[in-house]
Amino acid sequence: MKFWKMNGAGNDFIVINNLEEKLPADKFPEIARALCERHMSIGADGLMAVDKPSEGVEADARMLFFNSDGSIGEMCGNGARCISRYCFEHGIGEGDEVTIETTAGLVTGKRIDKRLYRIRLNDPSLIELHKILELDGEAIECSYVMLGDPGLPHIVVDYPSQLAKLCNAEHLADADRNKLFEIGRKLRFHKDLPKGANVNFIEIIAEDEVDELTYERGVEDFTYACGTGTGSSVAALTLMERVSGNHVKVNMRGGVLYIDVEEVDEEDTDEGSNTCVHGLYLTGPTNIVCKGTVTDEELRI
Repeated sequence: MKFWKMNGAGNDFIVINNLEEKLPADKFPEIARALCERHMSIGADGLMAVDKPSEGVEADARMLFFNSDGSIGEMCGNGARCISRYCFEHGIGEGDEVTIETTAGLVTGKRIDKRLYRIRLNDPSLIELHKILELDGEAIECSYVMLGDPGLPHIVVDYPSQLAKLCNAEHLADADRNKLFEIGRKLRFHKDLPKGANVNFIEIIAEDEVDELTYERGVEDFTYACGTGTGSSVAALTLMERVSGNHVKVNMRGGVLYIDVEEVDEEDTDEGSNTCVHGLYLTGPTNIVCKGTVTDEELRI
Protein backbone atom coordinates (compact mmCIF):
# COMPACT_ATOMS: atom_id res chain seq x y z
CA MET A 1 0.00 0.00 0.00
CA LYS A 2 1.56 3.28 -1.15
CA PHE A 3 1.26 6.47 0.90
CA TRP A 4 2.26 10.11 1.06
CA LYS A 5 3.00 11.89 4.32
CA MET A 6 1.94 15.55 4.15
CA ASN A 7 1.39 18.41 6.54
CA GLY A 8 -0.34 21.76 6.41
CA ALA A 9 1.23 24.17 8.92
CA GLY A 10 2.22 21.19 11.07
CA ASN A 11 -1.17 19.45 10.94
CA ASP A 12 0.10 16.11 9.54
CA PHE A 13 -1.62 13.38 7.55
CA ILE A 14 -1.07 10.06 5.86
CA VAL A 15 -2.63 10.11 2.39
CA ILE A 16 -3.76 6.94 0.60
CA ASN A 17 -4.86 6.93 -3.05
CA ASN A 18 -7.89 4.67 -2.91
CA LEU A 19 -8.53 5.18 -6.61
CA GLU A 20 -5.58 2.80 -6.96
CA GLU A 21 -5.61 0.80 -3.71
CA LYS A 22 -9.37 0.10 -3.78
CA LEU A 23 -9.53 -0.71 -0.07
CA PRO A 24 -12.96 -1.23 1.54
CA ALA A 25 -14.06 1.84 3.51
CA ASP A 26 -14.72 -0.19 6.66
CA LYS A 27 -10.99 -0.95 6.95
CA PHE A 28 -9.89 2.68 7.20
CA PRO A 29 -10.59 3.18 10.94
CA GLU A 30 -8.27 0.25 11.72
CA ILE A 31 -5.66 1.50 9.25
CA ALA A 32 -5.83 5.00 10.75
CA ARG A 33 -5.34 3.75 14.31
CA ALA A 34 -2.37 1.64 13.27
CA LEU A 35 -0.53 4.02 10.96
CA CYS A 36 -1.14 7.22 12.96
CA GLU A 37 0.48 5.85 16.13
CA ARG A 38 3.65 7.95 16.32
CA HIS A 39 5.91 5.57 18.25
CA MET A 40 4.73 2.34 16.63
CA SER A 41 4.18 3.36 13.00
CA ILE A 42 4.38 6.34 10.62
CA GLY A 43 2.57 8.75 12.93
CA ALA A 44 0.09 11.50 12.03
CA ASP A 45 -2.90 13.52 13.23
CA GLY A 46 -5.10 11.71 10.74
CA LEU A 47 -5.48 9.50 7.70
CA MET A 48 -7.01 10.67 4.42
CA ALA A 49 -8.10 8.55 1.50
CA VAL A 50 -8.64 10.01 -1.96
CA ASP A 51 -11.55 8.22 -3.61
CA LYS A 52 -14.06 8.69 -6.41
CA PRO A 53 -17.02 11.00 -5.69
CA SER A 54 -20.30 9.53 -4.54
CA GLU A 55 -22.86 8.80 -7.26
CA GLY A 56 -24.57 11.98 -8.40
CA VAL A 57 -22.05 14.30 -6.70
CA GLU A 58 -20.27 16.73 -9.03
CA ALA A 59 -16.74 16.76 -7.65
CA ASP A 60 -13.25 15.84 -8.81
CA ALA A 61 -12.52 13.60 -5.84
CA ARG A 62 -13.86 12.49 -2.48
CA MET A 63 -11.91 12.96 0.73
CA LEU A 64 -12.41 10.32 3.42
CA PHE A 65 -10.96 11.65 6.67
CA PHE A 66 -10.20 9.66 9.81
CA ASN A 67 -8.74 10.98 13.04
CA SER A 68 -5.79 9.21 14.62
CA ASP A 69 -8.15 7.31 16.94
CA GLY A 70 -10.01 5.89 13.93
CA SER A 71 -13.08 8.10 14.29
CA ILE A 72 -14.57 9.69 11.18
CA GLY A 73 -14.02 13.42 10.77
CA GLU A 74 -16.61 15.47 8.91
CA MET A 75 -13.93 17.66 7.35
CA CYS A 76 -10.41 18.95 7.92
CA GLY A 77 -9.32 22.32 6.58
CA ASN A 78 -5.57 21.71 6.48
CA GLY A 79 -6.26 18.20 5.22
CA ALA A 80 -8.38 19.59 2.38
CA ARG A 81 -5.53 21.93 1.42
CA CYS A 82 -3.15 18.95 1.35
CA ILE A 83 -5.66 16.91 -0.67
CA SER A 84 -5.95 19.83 -3.11
CA ARG A 85 -2.20 19.67 -3.69
CA TYR A 86 -2.29 15.88 -3.90
CA CYS A 87 -4.95 16.11 -6.62
CA PHE A 88 -2.94 18.73 -8.51
CA GLU A 89 0.22 16.58 -8.32
CA HIS A 90 -1.76 13.59 -9.68
CA GLY A 91 -3.61 15.46 -12.44
CA ILE A 92 -7.01 15.17 -10.74
CA GLY A 93 -9.25 18.11 -11.61
CA GLU A 94 -8.75 20.85 -14.16
CA GLY A 95 -6.08 23.53 -14.00
CA ASP A 96 -5.32 25.01 -10.60
CA GLU A 97 -8.73 24.31 -9.03
CA VAL A 98 -10.28 21.17 -7.60
CA THR A 99 -13.67 20.35 -6.07
CA ILE A 100 -13.57 17.89 -3.19
CA GLU A 101 -16.49 15.99 -1.68
CA THR A 102 -16.34 15.77 2.12
CA THR A 103 -18.76 14.42 4.69
CA ALA A 104 -19.65 18.04 5.56
CA GLY A 105 -20.24 19.10 1.95
CA LEU A 106 -18.27 20.26 -1.10
CA VAL A 107 -14.99 22.12 -0.67
CA THR A 108 -13.14 23.95 -3.43
CA GLY A 109 -9.35 24.20 -3.47
CA LYS A 110 -7.06 26.49 -5.45
CA ARG A 111 -3.32 26.38 -6.08
CA ILE A 112 -1.66 29.74 -5.35
CA ASP A 113 1.89 28.53 -5.96
CA LYS A 114 3.86 25.29 -5.57
CA ARG A 115 3.21 24.97 -1.82
CA LEU A 116 0.55 27.57 -1.01
CA TYR A 117 -3.07 26.44 -1.30
CA ARG A 118 -6.39 28.13 -0.59
CA ILE A 119 -9.67 26.38 0.09
CA ARG A 120 -13.19 27.55 0.60
CA LEU A 121 -14.32 26.00 3.86
CA ASN A 122 -17.89 24.82 4.38
CA ASP A 123 -20.16 27.69 5.39
CA PRO A 124 -21.18 27.59 9.07
CA SER A 125 -24.59 25.98 9.54
CA LEU A 126 -24.88 27.27 13.11
CA ILE A 127 -23.18 30.04 15.10
CA GLU A 128 -23.92 30.83 18.74
CA LEU A 129 -21.73 33.79 19.61
CA HIS A 130 -22.37 33.82 23.35
CA LYS A 131 -22.66 30.33 24.81
CA ILE A 132 -22.02 29.61 28.49
CA LEU A 133 -20.53 26.28 29.58
CA GLU A 134 -20.16 25.52 33.27
CA LEU A 135 -16.80 24.01 34.12
CA ASP A 136 -15.81 23.15 37.70
CA GLY A 137 -18.02 25.92 39.05
CA GLU A 138 -16.74 28.48 36.54
CA ALA A 139 -18.93 29.94 33.79
CA ILE A 140 -16.86 29.73 30.58
CA GLU A 141 -18.13 31.99 27.81
CA CYS A 142 -17.45 30.79 24.29
CA SER A 143 -18.77 30.83 20.74
CA TYR A 144 -20.17 27.63 19.26
CA VAL A 145 -19.71 27.11 15.52
CA MET A 146 -20.81 24.23 13.29
CA LEU A 147 -19.04 24.16 9.92
CA GLY A 148 -20.93 22.43 7.14
CA ASP A 149 -23.93 20.13 7.30
CA PRO A 150 -23.67 17.74 9.06
CA GLY A 151 -21.62 20.18 11.03
CA LEU A 152 -18.08 19.94 12.33
CA PRO A 153 -18.34 21.33 15.89
CA HIS A 154 -16.00 23.97 17.28
CA ILE A 155 -16.02 26.17 20.33
CA VAL A 156 -13.98 29.37 20.46
CA VAL A 157 -12.74 30.34 23.91
CA ASP A 158 -11.29 33.79 24.48
CA TYR A 159 -8.01 34.19 26.32
CA PRO A 160 -7.19 35.70 28.75
CA SER A 161 -10.74 36.06 30.25
CA GLN A 162 -10.96 33.96 33.39
CA LEU A 163 -8.52 31.45 31.90
CA ALA A 164 -5.57 33.72 32.66
CA LYS A 165 -6.06 33.12 36.37
CA LEU A 166 -6.59 29.40 35.92
CA CYS A 167 -3.48 29.03 33.72
CA ASN A 168 -1.18 31.40 35.62
CA ALA A 169 -0.37 33.58 32.61
CA GLU A 170 -1.61 36.83 31.13
CA HIS A 171 -1.16 35.67 27.55
CA LEU A 172 -2.08 32.47 25.72
CA ALA A 173 1.49 31.94 24.53
CA ASP A 174 2.66 31.72 28.15
CA ALA A 175 -0.22 29.67 29.55
CA ASP A 176 0.41 26.58 31.65
CA ARG A 177 0.07 23.96 28.89
CA ASN A 178 -0.88 21.14 31.27
CA LYS A 179 -3.65 23.21 32.83
CA LEU A 180 -4.90 24.35 29.44
CA PHE A 181 -4.88 20.73 28.26
CA GLU A 182 -7.04 19.75 31.23
CA ILE A 183 -9.51 22.56 30.49
CA GLY A 184 -9.55 21.72 26.77
CA ARG A 185 -10.24 18.04 27.40
CA LYS A 186 -13.13 18.78 29.77
CA LEU A 187 -14.69 21.23 27.32
CA ARG A 188 -14.21 18.83 24.40
CA PHE A 189 -16.38 16.24 26.22
CA HIS A 190 -18.77 18.74 27.82
CA LYS A 191 -22.26 17.33 28.42
CA ASP A 192 -23.91 20.35 26.76
CA LEU A 193 -22.14 19.70 23.45
CA PRO A 194 -24.01 16.86 21.73
CA LYS A 195 -21.18 15.95 19.34
CA GLY A 196 -18.37 17.09 21.57
CA ALA A 197 -16.25 19.81 20.01
CA ASN A 198 -12.84 20.95 18.92
CA VAL A 199 -11.72 23.56 21.44
CA ASN A 200 -9.99 26.68 20.08
CA PHE A 201 -8.27 28.95 22.59
CA ILE A 202 -7.68 32.34 20.98
CA GLU A 203 -6.11 35.68 21.85
CA ILE A 204 -6.19 38.80 19.68
CA ILE A 205 -2.65 40.19 19.82
CA ALA A 206 -2.85 42.93 17.16
CA GLU A 207 -5.23 44.29 14.55
CA ASP A 208 -6.41 41.30 12.49
CA GLU A 209 -3.85 39.02 14.14
CA VAL A 210 -4.74 36.15 16.46
CA ASP A 211 -2.82 33.52 18.44
CA GLU A 212 -4.62 30.18 18.56
CA LEU A 213 -4.17 26.79 20.19
CA THR A 214 -6.59 23.97 19.37
CA TYR A 215 -7.46 20.81 21.28
CA GLU A 216 -8.79 18.47 18.58
CA ARG A 217 -11.34 15.76 19.17
CA GLY A 218 -10.28 12.45 17.65
CA VAL A 219 -6.62 13.35 18.19
CA GLU A 220 -7.38 14.14 21.86
CA ASP A 221 -4.48 16.51 22.17
CA PHE A 222 -3.29 19.91 21.01
CA THR A 223 -2.33 19.88 17.34
CA TYR A 224 0.18 22.09 15.55
CA ALA A 225 -2.61 23.69 13.52
CA CYS A 226 -6.33 23.37 12.83
CA GLY A 227 -7.74 24.85 9.62
CA THR A 228 -11.42 24.50 10.47
CA GLY A 229 -10.62 25.86 13.93
CA THR A 230 -9.06 29.01 12.51
CA GLY A 231 -12.04 29.43 10.18
CA SER A 232 -14.53 28.99 13.00
CA SER A 233 -12.63 31.38 15.27
CA VAL A 234 -12.33 34.14 12.68
CA ALA A 235 -15.97 33.70 11.63
CA ALA A 236 -17.09 34.29 15.24
CA LEU A 237 -14.67 37.18 15.80
CA THR A 238 -15.81 38.82 12.54
CA LEU A 239 -19.46 38.63 13.56
CA MET A 240 -18.54 40.23 16.90
CA GLU A 241 -16.63 42.94 14.96
CA ARG A 242 -13.40 42.14 16.77
CA VAL A 243 -11.54 41.48 13.49
CA SER A 244 -12.26 42.73 9.97
CA GLY A 245 -12.58 39.31 8.33
CA ASN A 246 -10.11 40.43 5.67
CA HIS A 247 -6.91 38.33 5.50
CA VAL A 248 -6.86 37.72 9.26
CA LYS A 249 -3.53 36.26 10.37
CA VAL A 250 -3.74 33.28 12.73
CA ASN A 251 -0.55 32.14 14.44
CA MET A 252 -0.42 28.48 15.40
CA ARG A 253 2.41 26.29 16.65
CA GLY A 254 3.02 24.81 13.18
CA GLY A 255 2.87 28.03 11.20
CA VAL A 256 0.67 30.87 10.00
CA LEU A 257 -2.76 30.54 8.40
CA TYR A 258 -4.91 33.28 6.87
CA ILE A 259 -8.69 33.51 6.90
CA ASP A 260 -10.93 35.65 4.69
CA VAL A 261 -14.67 36.14 5.22
CA GLU A 262 -16.37 36.99 1.94
CA GLU A 263 -19.84 37.95 3.15
CA VAL A 264 -21.76 38.57 6.36
CA ASP A 265 -25.53 38.90 6.07
CA GLU A 266 -28.84 38.33 7.81
CA GLU A 267 -30.96 35.26 7.13
CA ASP A 268 -34.53 34.65 8.24
CA THR A 269 -35.14 31.35 10.02
CA ASP A 270 -38.04 29.81 11.93
CA GLU A 271 -36.44 31.16 15.10
CA GLY A 272 -36.09 34.67 13.69
CA SER A 273 -33.28 36.64 12.06
CA ASN A 274 -29.82 35.06 12.12
CA THR A 275 -26.47 36.58 11.17
CA CYS A 276 -24.57 34.27 8.82
CA VAL A 277 -21.15 33.97 7.23
CA HIS A 278 -20.75 32.95 3.59
CA GLY A 279 -17.50 32.39 1.76
CA LEU A 280 -14.97 31.37 4.41
CA TYR A 281 -11.51 30.96 2.90
CA LEU A 282 -8.42 29.34 4.42
CA THR A 283 -4.95 29.95 2.95
CA GLY A 284 -1.73 28.33 4.11
CA PRO A 285 1.31 26.20 3.27
CA THR A 286 1.50 22.52 2.36
CA ASN A 287 4.46 20.18 2.68
CA ILE A 288 5.11 16.79 1.09
CA VAL A 289 7.18 15.15 3.82
CA CYS A 290 7.81 11.75 2.26
CA LYS A 291 6.43 9.12 -0.10
CA GLY A 292 6.68 5.39 0.42
CA THR A 293 5.18 1.97 0.85
CA VAL A 294 3.54 0.77 4.06
CA THR A 295 5.33 -2.31 5.39
CA ASP A 296 3.92 -2.18 8.95
CA GLU A 297 3.93 -5.81 10.11
CA GLU A 298 1.42 -5.10 12.89
CA LEU A 299 -1.22 -4.02 10.38
CA ARG A 300 -3.58 -6.71 9.15
CA ILE A 301 -5.90 -5.71 6.30
